[in-house]
Amino acid sequence: MQSDERVERVRVLREQGHTPKEIARTLGIKPAEASRLVRAAAILTQAQAPEPPVVGCWISPNWSTGLSFGDHPDWPVDEDPSAGTAGLVAVLVARRHRHDKVSVCGYLADVYCLGVKNALGPEIMDEPALRGFAREYFSGFDGNPIEAPIELARQLVFGALEYARGLGFDPHPDFAAAEGHLGPWTPPSTITFGRDGKPLYFSGPYDDPQPIIRTLERTVGAGNFDYVASFG
Repeated sequence: MQSDERVERVRVLREQGHTPKEIARTLGIKPAEASRLVRAAAILTQAQAPEPPVVGCWISPNWSTGLSFGDHPDWPVDEDPSAGTAGLVAVLVARRHRHDKVSVCGYLADVYCLGVKNALGPEIMDEPALRGFAREYFSGFDGNPIEAPIELARQLVFGALEYARGLGFDPHPDFAAAEGHLGPWTPPSTITFGRDGKPLYFSGPYDDPQPIIRTLERTVGAGNFDYVASFG
C-alpha cells in the first residue's frame, strides 16, 4: 500500500474511532509506524477542513498610495490617494471562532521595502469587542479603516512579504502565528510593490538604518533604491 493511501486509510479508521494500537493491528504494522501515520492523518484532516468564514476584513485608508495593482474592480478605492502613509499599511482579519466568538489577526506591512513589520493574534473576542478593537487598531491612521475583500488582504500581506524577501528582509517572527488567518495564497501578487515600483526605505524611530541600507545596496545596488533616514 502506498504511503498516501495508508495515510488516507488511517484517517478513515480514526474517524471510525479506532485507537493507534487497533490501527497497527488492522494494517499489520508496528505501533510506532501507526502513530506516525496517525499524526500525518491529523495534518491531512486539518488541511482539508474548510476555513472558518471571514467575519470582517479591513485595511487602512490610502493603502494603495504609490502602488499599482491591475484590474480589480472589487478592491476599494482610497479616500485620498495623495495623503501618503510612508508605505505602512495595516490589515485586520476576523474569522468565526465559535457561534458567539471571533478570532482576530492583524498585520502591519511596509509595502515599499521591509514587508511584514509586525503581526498580532489570533485574539479571541466577541463581536461587540471586535468593533472597539478595530477602532483602536487603526487609530494611528488618518481616516477610517476600509472594508476589503480577503483576497486583497492576502495579495497585500503575502505580496509585501515576498517583495521584502527579495530585498533581503524577513517578516516579523510573530507573523508565523497569524498567517493562517489570511488563507492560502499562490504567488505572485498582482500588486506592484515599492513606491512607484522602486524600493523606498523610511527609517522608523527604532530602526538602525545603516544595516538596512547596506542590505539594499547588496541586493538591488546603489542608486536603485531611495531612503529617508536620519543618522546619529
